[in-house]
Amino acid sequence: MIEIDIPGFRTLNLEHLVLDFNGTLAVDGRLLDGVAQGLCEIANELHLHVVTGNTYGDAREHLRGLPVEVICLQAEGQAIAKSAYVRMLGKNRVAAVGNGRNDAPMLEQAALGIAILGTEGLATDTLNAADVTVRHAVDAMGLLLHPKRLIATLRS
Repeated sequence: MIEIDIPGFRTLNLEHLVLDFNGTLAVDGRLLDGVAQGLCEIANELHLHVVTGNTYGDAREHLRGLPVEVICLQAEGQAIAKSAYVRMLGKNRVAAVGNGRNDAPMLEQAALGIAILGTEGLATDTLNAADVTVRHAVDAMGLLLHPKRLIATLRS
């Protein structure tokens, strides 16, 4: 669990990290540099869930051996399914990370929404739903592993 008191924002009591796969942890179906190590580090603090549309059909293969639960979704209704998954975990205990338009509802539901502006871009809906935006998934995990970074960004 990670507890972070952010003055003027809220106190976060996080137990789960929900992440999108393509565009967030991977590009063109391949894990980005540093992601595997970052997932192993953050798994010491939070339960990790990768909720994906599995665009390339091999997300499980690329995540095999890493401390994550992989949930592959149907092609239709992904935004609703991702949001429902966050609510099922207890939205007040979840940080969510994504970049695609279908990630916006889960970022909005989560206690902390982090958008990734990476190689695949960032959907405007997701940008608007996020509390903070970073360049890379490793940066998103770093915010949680080094909470003063998050405090510096979100305090008022």
